[in-house]
Amino acid sequence: MRDPVLSKAERAFLDDARSAVLVTLAADGRSRPVPICFVPDPSRPVLYTPLDGKPKTVDDPRQLARVRDIEADPRVAVLVERWDEDWANLAWLRLGGSAGLLVRVGRQAREHSIAVDALLVRYPQYETHNLESRPLIRVTIERATSWGALERR
Repeated sequence: MRDPVLSKAERAFLDDARSAVLVTLAADGRSRPVPICFVPDPSRPVLYTPLDGKPKTVDDPRQLARVRDIEADPRVAVLVERWDEDWANLAWLRLGGSAGLLVRVGRQAREHSIAVDALLVRYPQYETHNLESRPLIRVTIERATSWGALERR
């Protein structure tokens, strides 16, 4: 199935990436970037990032600034980049879209479980983070812009 938003090279670059930066909009309009781990949905222009159990400034993940930002304004950007000493291999992928919380309740339960399983495969470090009981951020990718050697030389 052809991805309606990402080119084949952009999809491969996203699939291979291990981290990214999620940018939300604070109430005063400032951008708020935060590094994330994520997993892309293999069949749709969607990615998931957990609100994991690593130490945070608040205990309730719904009180995190990025969650408050998304609930007030779902517009987000995600930046995936690759640095290399050989500048011929530099590349980045900027995704624009909308985000929302995904919880393991009701109609969202199956999608949440599938995303958690994929996150656990991609990042075994999450085995002890009890992602099953925590919300995820779901980003629907609406636009993609890329630059550089998406396919490493």
